[in-house]
Amino acid sequence: MNYILLRTTLLFLFTTVFAIEIKAQIAVENVNGKWTFIVDTKPFEVKGATFGYDKDVANYDKYFQELNFLGVNTIRTWGTDKNTMKMLDAAHKHGIRVMLGIWMRHGRAGMEADDSFDYSNDEDGKEVMYKDALEIVKTYKDHPAILTWGVGNEVYLNTATDEEKIAYSKLLERICSQIKRIDENHPVASVEAWTFGVDWWEKYVPSIDIYGINTYGKGANVLPEELSKKGVTKPYVITEFGVRGEWEIEEDLNGVKLEPTDKEKYDVIVNGYNEWIKPKPNCLGVYIFQYATDDKHLAPWLLTHFKGMTRPQYWAIREAYTGKKAENNVPSITSFQLLDTNVKSGTWVGVKLDALDTEEEDLAVTFYYNQRTGSRKRRDQLVPLNFRGNLSDGLEIQLPQENGGIKVYAMVNDTFNNVGIATTSISVIDKNAAKRKFLVPKVELPFHVYKDNENLPYVLSAYMGDYNTINVDLDNTETVKSGKTAIKIDFKGKNEWYGLGFVDPANDWGDILGGHNISGAETFSFWAKASYDNLKAKVGFGLIEKGDKPFYDSSKKLIELILTDKWKKYTINTKRLDLTCIRSGFVIFTIGEGMSHTIYIDEIVFE
Repeated sequence: MNYILLRTTLLFLFTTVFAIEIKAQIAVENVNGKWTFIVDTKPFEVKGATFGYDKDVANYDKYFQELNFLGVNTIRTWGTDKNTMKMLDAAHKHGIRVMLGIWMRHGRAGMEADDSFDYSNDEDGKEVMYKDALEIVKTYKDHPAILTWGVGNEVYLNTATDEEKIAYSKLLERICSQIKRIDENHPVASVEAWTFGVDWWEKYVPSIDIYGINTYGKGANVLPEELSKKGVTKPYVITEFGVRGEWEIEEDLNGVKLEPTDKEKYDVIVNGYNEWIKPKPNCLGVYIFQYATDDKHLAPWLLTHFKGMTRPQYWAIREAYTGKKAENNVPSITSFQLLDTNVKSGTWVGVKLDALDTEEEDLAVTFYYNQRTGSRKRRDQLVPLNFRGNLSDGLEIQLPQENGGIKVYAMVNDTFNNVGIATTSISVIDKNAAKRKFLVPKVELPFHVYKDNENLPYVLSAYMGDYNTINVDLDNTETVKSGKTAIKIDFKGKNEWYGLGFVDPANDWGDILGGHNISGAETFSFWAKASYDNLKAKVGFGLIEKGDKPFYDSSKKLIELILTDKWKKYTINTKRLDLTCIRSGFVIFTIGEGMSHTIYIDEIVFE
């Protein structure tokens, strides 16, 4: 064989092998009475975790190495974004498969999003979801990290009427059946809370290969029986799992639902996996909720990390999947009590707190509180409490300016970055807080409405006027006042007017409680410039006026400006304004003056 022929043959073989690797058939099969994934001709048991670090691209390698350490072989996501390809590449690099989510909108305000999509009548919206779903599949179907598609998440739970559920079911079948035509190499799943979607799937969506079930606590043990009652013969995968949720816990005397103990959070993962999940013949495995960090209400309850510190759930995943114990034990809080009840705000209250650490490391203590009333963001918020003293000599906390029952958290962390958490409750009395009209989260100052497009408290979703003539880039880097990015507004029309609003909740015009309590801020400021001098604009905050809607901005303040082609700081005095509920954090209106223009905005802040 001559050199050219040999080289061509080897190139052909390499290309063929590479194509086989990328397009390897993944299927679900019943092997000796047990359903299992078949990946590259070998059985694949799902030892999964839901993945909450998708936005932290710079640390993907670190996270996937850590998942390997925990014994995780697959992750689940709820949707896709600009980082998805990089995430898939990192997962594949570390031998981890992905159940890639395809988001479907909810029919009413629900757990994941305050959305309200009309499946019965919004044909255009359904067509957008259909096309988006197929585009996702076409984009990622040949990536070697893909394990299966997860279409939708708890849509039936968050859709009100049977008519809407039927309409959603028909759309879901249209999507799933088309996915199977486009991609023959990966099975299709859809995900629902408990068994709320099963009857609809069985009747209307035959193209689903795998039922994805979100269930917590002992629900995983009785799930096979419930599915059997409904005549289900298809395999299922538990797509979210952890300790029993808030919905299963009764309120105490202060109206607070206290969390399960750290021990229960650990044991349910280890014992649940080995006893309730792994042995079940129709179960493909589990995605434990959730490998992530946060500083909100959900984090102590279900996440592997709180503010970057390691929780019992982290080590429980490792023991469940590998049989290996924690390398360093999380501190155990053996007793946590407050020594008073029904106390006025501002009062210092004694704390009984006992904690142990197996490794006898130095322990640090902090306290937070949470109040599960008001807007979504307020209900999710954990607020630091003032405290004094120490574990040896005794501790006191100062009660916040709230009215009613609050959940109080004691957090004890060791030098290994583990944190143990316990909760109790107390009823606080505050006459001024009792008079608040809108219960929204109190923010810390300075409060940035926009800074480098990171962790924005408001969403740009209020588009007004002839907004089709504009394009907005929140990640603009070509002209920036400070930091990495600025807002860029490109107007391509001539004499049309338009308006933009950063609002909370997103896509809402005053029908849902939202916004932030920014009381104490003395100024509202921002930097701005335009593509030419003397461009007129009206800029400020507040959009919904009292009387227009049930939930409105407690203050609305816009000023008329003449922008120049140089960066300039503009400031509004807010000392005398009622900032207890600002749901529209930044608003701008302008009109074309016979020509196109560009406006840049940066560093929007209350302080």
